[in-house]
Amino acid sequence: MQKPQLLVPVTATSNGTLVHPAYFLLVGIPGLGPTIHFWLAFPLCFMYALATLGNLTIVLIIRVERRLHEPMYLFLTMLSTIDLVLSSITMPKMASLFLMGIQEIEFNICLAQMFLIHALSAMESAVLLAMAFDRFVAICHPLRHASVLTGCTVAKIGLAALTRGFVFFFPLPFILKRLPYCRTHTVTHSFCLHQDIMKLSCTDTRVNVVYGLFIILSVMGVDSLFIGFSYILILRAVLELSPRGAALKAFNTCISHLCAVLVFYVPLIGLSVVHRLGGPTSLLHVVMANTYLLLPPVVNPLVYGAKTKEIRSRVLRMFSQGGK
Repeated sequence: MQKPQLLVPVTATSNGTLVHPAYFLLVGIPGLGPTIHFWLAFPLCFMYALATLGNLTIVLIIRVERRLHEPMYLFLTMLSTIDLVLSSITMPKMASLFLMGIQEIEFNICLAQMFLIHALSAMESAVLLAMAFDRFVAICHPLRHASVLTGCTVAKIGLAALTRGFVFFFPLPFILKRLPYCRTHTVTHSFCLHQDIMKLSCTDTRVNVVYGLFIILSVMGVDSLFIGFSYILILRAVLELSPRGAALKAFNTCISHLCAVLVFYVPLIGLSVVHRLGGPTSLLHVVMANTYLLLPPVVNPLVYGAKTKEIRSRVLRMFSQGGK
C-alpha cells in the first residue's frame, strides 16, 4: 500500500526555507498488498456501520426514555456521542484508503484530524472517570447519590471534560506546524497521530516530545489512577456486603463500565509503550493504533446494550414493533 519515495509538494517561506508539505501520505497495514487492503475495507465499513448504528441507538433511546435521565445514562450518552464522532473522523478516510488507495491527506486536514483524535480520546477518558465516580457514589454512598450527582453537576462534568480535552490538545497542531519537514512525508498509520507526524520532522522535536508526554501523563495517566482508586474502594465496599447476592448484584452494575475502561486503556497503554520504545514503525504499532481507535466505538454500544436491562429491553421492543 505504501508508495516509496514519492515526491510531495511543499509549502515554503519567501526565503526558500521548508515549512511543511502540502499533504501527507497515509498507509494501510505494513506487509499487505492492495488486494488484501481492498477486502479489508468491507469489514471496516461494517464496523463503521455498527459503531454508528449502535451509538446512535443508545443516544436516541436515552433521549426518548425520560426514566433513563439518570447520571449513569447521561454519561453513557456522552461516551456514545464521543465514539460516534471519533469513528466518523477516522473510519471513512481509512475505507477510502483501503478501497481506492487514496493515500493523500492535506496537511491542515491531517493536523485537524490529529487534534480531534487526541482531544476526543481525552474527553472519553474524562467521561470514563466520571462514570467510575458515579459507580463509586452509587455503591459506597447510595443515600447521597441523588444529591451529589444532580443534573447540573453532570452537565458541569461534561463541560469540564470537553474543555479539558480542547485546552490540553489545542497547542498540538501549532507546535507541529512550526517544524520543518524535509524527510519522507509518509505517515505510517491509516490516520494522523501526533507521534507519527512529529517523527517526520528533520529538526529538534524535544518540545513536542516533552509536551506530548506531559499531556498523556496529566490527562490519561491521572484519569486511569483515579479510576483504579475508585474500583479499589468499590471492591472494598462490595466485599463488606454480607449477603453474597447483594454483593454480586452491586458489582454487576460495574461490569459494562469495566469493559469500556479495559477496551480504552489497554490499547492506549500498549500504543504509548511501543511508541516510547522508539525504532521503526512495525506491524505491532499499526495494530495497537487501529485497536485503540476502532475497537471502543464498536464494542461499547454492544457491551452496554447487552448488559443494561433498560437499553436492551427498549431495543428488543423496537425490533418487535418493527416486525409487526
